[in-house]
Amino acid sequence: MSRIIVILFLVLLLPLSAGALTLKLATVAPEGSSWMVQMRKGAKEVAQKTAGRVKIKLYGGGVMGNEKSVLRKIRIGQLQGGAFTSGAMARVFPDLSLYSLPLLFNSLAEVDFVRASMDPVLKQGLEKKGFACLGFAEGGLALMFSREPIINLADLKGKKVWVPEGDLPSYAAMEANGLTPVTLPLTDVLTGLQTGLIDVIGSSPLAAIAFQWHTQVKYFNRTPLSYIYALLVIDARAMKKMTASDQQILREVLGAVYQQLDKENRLENEQAAAALLNQGLKEEPPLPQLVEMRATTEAALGKRAADGLFSADRYAEVKALLQQFRRTHKVAQ
Repeated sequence: MSRIIVILFLVLLLPLSAGALTLKLATVAPEGSSWMVQMRKGAKEVAQKTAGRVKIKLYGGGVMGNEKSVLRKIRIGQLQGGAFTSGAMARVFPDLSLYSLPLLFNSLAEVDFVRASMDPVLKQGLEKKGFACLGFAEGGLALMFSREPIINLADLKGKKVWVPEGDLPSYAAMEANGLTPVTLPLTDVLTGLQTGLIDVIGSSPLAAIAFQWHTQVKYFNRTPLSYIYALLVIDARAMKKMTASDQQILREVLGAVYQQLDKENRLENEQAAAALLNQGLKEEPPLPQLVEMRATTEAALGKRAADGLFSADRYAEVKALLQQFRRTHKVAQ
């Protein structure tokens, strides 16, 4: 009799352990964007492959608030994850800001070389901070967008330059170069441009169109300010509620989505830049003071690394990889 009671007890518990888990994921990416389209496809595939045990509900367009708000809602369990810019998740794991350090990269070829070695390192570091990282997706190189032409460093003096909320390395770099940084969350940039709160922004062409920032500017300068990327994270507490096999399905499906986005976004950025020119925006060449600005910025970032803003050792790894690439390809340091 006692054996029957135990079996019945286990049967009653089974629906609790095998019931559907809904992952609520949020992003500031607009509805209709590539991210939302591809993620909705991925969500359907996850539900199918897990026989409905894992479902994904997506909140796009910033309806859950800015990235800081989304991260807070994840911590209290209202959301289980989301897509973030690297700067936003640097609050959790500061080394995520390494790729996006200002004036670090000359080209996307350099980015590819560094990422091949460093992506696994950064993902593992984030996992140790309590977040499963399901992928990185390229946003592109941030260029300067402005209402007035920016031909040299002097043109930037006195201009109010946007810095993403929480992006302390960029803030330090701008101050070191004698510029005037203004911190705003991603969701407030359009309003900031419309009201004159900011004069200059750093953005990829793709993001400038997606967030409608291009409607408020007339020029873009080809100086590669920083590398932009996004990442998809899931709270480790939510991951633990899944079976090992369902976790694997989730990682494989959404990881594949992010690999695809990573590739597609590069092509879409090229198309977006052409579209901006067709719409009348004017293109300016990189600033002639770029070498000097890069040296000033590197000195400032070295101090911030020493202060613990991000890992000095990992920063050294990234710079060593860059030096290796530039020696091999005979690129100016």
